[in-house]
Amino acid sequence: MPWMGCNQLIEVMGWGWVNSLIRSLNDSKVMMNNKGTKLTRRSFLVTAGATAAAFTIVPRHVLAASGTTPPSERLNIAGIGVGGMGAGDIGAVAPGNNIVALCDVDLRHSAETFKKFPDAKQYRDFRVMFDEMEKGIDAVVVATPDHAHAVAAMAAIKRGKHVYCEKPLAHSVDEVRQLMKAAQEHKVVTQLGNQGHSFDSICDFYEWIQAGVIGKVHTIHAGCAAVNSAIDDLPRLKEQHAVPATLDWDLWLGPAQKRPYHPAYLPGSWRGWVPFGNGTVGDWTCHVVDPVFWALDLGAPTSIQARVKDYDPKTQGDAFPKGEIITYSFPANNKRGPIILHWYSGTERIPRPQDLEPDEKSVETGAVVLGDKGTIVYGSHGAGNVRLIPQSKMDAFQRPPKTLRRPPEHHQDWLQAIRKGTKAGSDFSYGGPLTELAMLGVIAIKMAGVKLEWDAKQVRFSNCPEANALIAPPYRAGWAL
Repeated sequence: MPWMGCNQLIEVMGWGWVNSLIRSLNDSKVMMNNKGTKLTRRSFLVTAGATAAAFTIVPRHVLAASGTTPPSERLNIAGIGVGGMGAGDIGAVAPGNNIVALCDVDLRHSAETFKKFPDAKQYRDFRVMFDEMEKGIDAVVVATPDHAHAVAAMAAIKRGKHVYCEKPLAHSVDEVRQLMKAAQEHKVVTQLGNQGHSFDSICDFYEWIQAGVIGKVHTIHAGCAAVNSAIDDLPRLKEQHAVPATLDWDLWLGPAQKRPYHPAYLPGSWRGWVPFGNGTVGDWTCHVVDPVFWALDLGAPTSIQARVKDYDPKTQGDAFPKGEIITYSFPANNKRGPIILHWYSGTERIPRPQDLEPDEKSVETGAVVLGDKGTIVYGSHGAGNVRLIPQSKMDAFQRPPKTLRRPPEHHQDWLQAIRKGTKAGSDFSYGGPLTELAMLGVIAIKMAGVKLEWDAKQVRFSNCPEANALIAPPYRAGWAL
């Protein structure tokens, strides 16, 4: 830092630094004038102004105490997909860092984010962004529609950039596996955008399970009542629509197969379309199943089977059904016995647990976890409102000791891991297998009624060649991981 006067120093460092320095000096009993009287905030300016030339570098510990990020630790961050959820992600990582580039194919949907960060260079094609700014980017936030997650994240990883990717991590099992492998090989810090993994409540749930509060868990009912289905819009695809001037439709399609533009696809509604989204199971598994996946070390299932009503994948295959029940079977490991997980989407709802009080509303989005000594229920995002049922058990509950470190906010967990060279809590080595559950569920929906035997090590179904063809759907020409 160059030599500067007090006012300049305060302008650069901010009043938070001044207050921190005052507290530090007070604590060390140095903050005295020559008459032995403590300096006030006003008199500090006079004294500091006379001695400011003594500062050539502000000590790092002083910056840390003030909450200010040292210039050497400010990250240059780029965003790919910066409307909707991406806008929130960029806003969360911006403080203390430099937003240097923003990329989005829909200029109308992303306009507010572009306006908020006028100094960031604007792009529509992330490949062009990396070609031009590769050396000026440290980390990337990916928040595109699901079908473009993998190609955008992989482009960043292969260039050695740290990646925060919205959930689900990918659009297929193969993409999940390739991203996990690349992240490990390139030694980048990654984080899946299932922000509940950094909540206190998920740590509480983990500790309760480890302490055996409900005994041996054997069955889980989990799901989300949201209906992410485009079935009702299928007849509309016969319509012809002009591509809006603010949208680059070809880039929006990315690796998906070529098709005419239709406003039924975007923005937001793409989740109900198989070529672009992953339905409710893809949208919510990484939130709702996360607590049990972590606490019970579920790993990979050995079988998956879906039950679907009023859905024909041969004639309605572009869309997800309005509801489904997917059953996953997990084998025993050295810490627990076998577990059955039932997933309920949309119109198919979680069964009401028998221990729930008559006047209590049943769980619609969340999970019911059944053990041989009791039942735990929780909501979405990090086991929100986790509790024992019935209420009488919760009232008498003696909470086990808190054994886990409580992480910072989810985006900050990622940023801290980058600066410290450590792992984030839901990095791709964890978030990848969690996402894979959802991708297996998508395949099961396509093969409804068939019990699929899954070989996780070989990455294949041992009993269904037709399902194996869905593990790695082809990209259109010009796109690859």
